Amino acid sequence: NCFVADLDDTLYPLSSGLSKQCTKNIEEFMVKKLGIEEKRVTEVNQVLYKNYGTSMAGLKAIGYNFDNDDYHSFVHGRLPYENLRPDHVLRTLLLSLPYRKLIFSNGDKVHVAKTLSKLGLNDCFEGVICYETLNPTNDDEGSSSTSVFDHSCLFDAEISELPVTPIVCKPFANAYEQAFEKANINPHRTLFFDDSIRNIQAGKNIGLHTVLVGTSNRTKGVDYAIESIHNIREALPELWEINNKDTAMGRTFSGKLLAIETSVTA
Repeated sequence: NCFVADLDDTLYPLSSGLSKQCTKNIEEFMVKKLGIEEKRVTEVNQVLYKNYGTSMAGLKAIGYNFDNDDYHSFVHGRLPYENLRPDHVLRTLLLSLPYRKLIFSNGDKVHVAKTLSKLGLNDCFEGVICYETLNPTNDDEGSSSTSVFDHSCLFDAEISELPVTPIVCKPFANAYEQAFEKANINPHRTLFFDDSIRNIQAGKNIGLHTVLVGTSNRTKGVDYAIESIHNIREALPELWEINNKDTAMGRTFSGKLLAIETSVTA
């Protein structure tokens, strides 16, 4: 029995501003380091993220070569981590859960460590599955293509026609499979929290029990939908039945759908 959670915009609110600044940093990297036209960079970035799960994976797929550590330093190194505060409520909730708890993030290990530290959650998780876990070498090569894919083709091409990325990341099935093999996780006995509906649906396809964070609106592939990670206990009180946790977990994963909507400020 396992609790697996995404990090960004899942364990802390979108209102922190980190996500917005991250997007700005990515687009600045694309312009300054890769020479992508400033007037098109937002559109290109959105298409890459949509098709590849992360902008980095998309850039590598279409032929851009750059050092992965340099990219992470440029994009995450200047984030406003000072906007994050220790979350004592979440810490108490996590420490009271009688299950294995892991982070599953597309972010790099330095970013994950800084974020957990700022939130005061360092010791709440037994392990972290991050970029380096699934991409263990700093290979600065892009796709096998000998040239950069024409940006204009991105907007018209079918997904099946797009180059394959060398980066392993959510929402691709191989990311989940490798992550769970490395961490010895049984997806059928695992509760997965993420703010991305695409990641949630991909997880559902491989057998995970899913909790969409950030909205109370359920859709295909979502077992539970909660406005905030703070709403775990309201949505899933069975998880705290410590004396009979196998029965509780089984009952929680019985297939019911639940939405929890509350006003949570952070």
